[in-house]
Amino acid sequence: VQLQASGGGLVPAGGSLRLSCVVSGRTFSSYVMGWFRQAPGKEREFVSASGTYGSTDVGDSVKGRFTISRDNTKNTVYLQMDSLKPEDTAVYTCAAYYGAYGRGRVRSAGEYNYWGQGTQVTVSS
Repeated sequence: VQLQASGGGLVPAGGSLRLSCVVSGRTFSSYVMGWFRQAPGKEREFVSASGTYGSTDVGDSVKGRFTISRDNTKNTVYLQMDSLKPEDTAVYTCAAYYGAYGRGRVRSAGEYNYWGQGTQVTVSS
């Protein structure tokens, strides 16, 4: 299983970006997909997750601004980021695991077996 993230860039505060993560390998629809981010000097932070039956979860710091979605026909998960703030600046990474969805589980990076490379998001003030 390989994950390829894209869509990062430089955006002014208040702007929007959409990240994409394409998954190759086994059946995409069977995977729980997650987004995490890590800013310099900070711990990795859960951003959002999407389950196989439509369940989603969003981290508290981005709730109401970020939306996760997936297109199983394209093996792709998206992260729509609106009303971006300078504190959203980080490397964003997509991840996947094959198994049951659970709110506590999807927020734990250790549950994910597969990781893509990160994509840099920089929000200017």
